[in-house]
Amino acid sequence: MDENLIFDLVRQALWIAVRMSAPLLAVALIAGVAIGLFQALTSVQEMTLTFVPKVGLMLAVFWVSMSFMTAILSGFFTEAVIPLIAGN
Repeated sequence: MDENLIFDLVRQALWIAVRMSAPLLAVALIAGVAIGLFQALTSVQEMTLTFVPKVGLMLAVFWVSMSFMTAILSGFFTEAVIPLIAGN
């Protein structure tokens, strides 16, 4: 295995990590902005108001997107990692 192959594999792995985390991070960003706007408009500064809805929404999105994430990760291992281990 040469350096270019390793760098390409790491690049693919990082891109897959970005694709897998994008739905969760997008929901956290949108929920954070919406809750922050609500807190600014109502002057309610409760810490659990920011934490609990974000975690709940992220868990829901994770549950919905688990099959998407599993398909991406298993495809990466099937197409890129396992052939390298097998020596193909």
